[in-house]
Amino acid sequence: MAEQGTHKPLVGGSNPPSATNPLADLAEAVARGADGLGIATGASLLLAVSGGPDSMALLHGAARLGRWQLAVAHLDHGLRPDSAADATFVTDAAAALDLPCTVRRTDVAAAAATQGRGLEAAGRVARYRFLEEVAAPDALIATAHTADDSAETILLNLVRGSGLAGASGIPPRRGRVVRLLLGERRARLRQLLDEAGIEYRLDPTNDQLDAARNQVRHGVMRALERINPAAVDALTRFGRLAAADDALLDSIAAAELTRRHTAEGGIEWRDPPTRALGRRVLRLAIGDPAPSLERIDALLGAAEGMRGGVSIELGAGRSASVRERTIMLE
Repeated sequence: MAEQGTHKPLVGGSNPPSATNPLADLAEAVARGADGLGIATGASLLLAVSGGPDSMALLHGAARLGRWQLAVAHLDHGLRPDSAADATFVTDAAAALDLPCTVRRTDVAAAAATQGRGLEAAGRVARYRFLEEVAAPDALIATAHTADDSAETILLNLVRGSGLAGASGIPPRRGRVVRLLLGERRARLRQLLDEAGIEYRLDPTNDQLDAARNQVRHGVMRALERINPAAVDALTRFGRLAAADDALLDSIAAAELTRRHTAEGGIEWRDPPTRALGRRVLRLAIGDPAPSLERIDALLGAAEGMRGGVSIELGAGRSASVRERTIMLE
């Protein structure tokens, strides 16, 4: 049976008691992530708190650390009959720590249907939009992603055919969103919460295998850990190496793009680089959202060919034309 509702810490159990103060250990875990990102003392942080174990570890670790001006935000996705109880739980937890808390309810199922997205993707879009809206202009937004989340993301991206960017997993920082627990294991955080007597909510939808991430979490990762008990560590190490390679290749592509820029604003392509570098140069020039691989390759094929006057649609209302071996973005 799937667990749900508020989890009350177990007395005894299979986890040995911590030799130190579990709240201090949670604070230390948050501090490791913050120090790695160079987050200054006194900064404003908006903590994204769902009420689950990871976000409660972030909440109590950051509060115990006492370095920053903290606020809490919770988005009720409206996907379960008891989701309002999660919002109340988070509000009460924030109040107990004397922290301001903003709660909003949205209909993620309706948004998913309107946008043509899955529930997970629609929820992610809604959540980050909400966090950006309620965060103070100078605040960082802290989420509670863990090493386990990053390992799962790497596998999901690889099976979807991602390149190095997707193989990098979850970045420690993207814009003003920071992940302070990305180096920590999910099970360890939950153990510390149990030892500290801190309650948290368990979402039964996390056990439903119709979601791709849950299939990876409960099936693929468990199989990989039977092969290598340190599979999460291995995958996240691979992700860090991929991220470093990706950054290096981006710097090479940026220099190549600068060299090829023409005075008229085009990209000269008379002496084409390798396809791998060419793809990266064009993705950098076009920007986000990145065109599909098929569209990029079609543009490269036109630029490398003998025929001029070719126009390629790039998606999101963008296009490019090729004339006299020069690419013009429109």
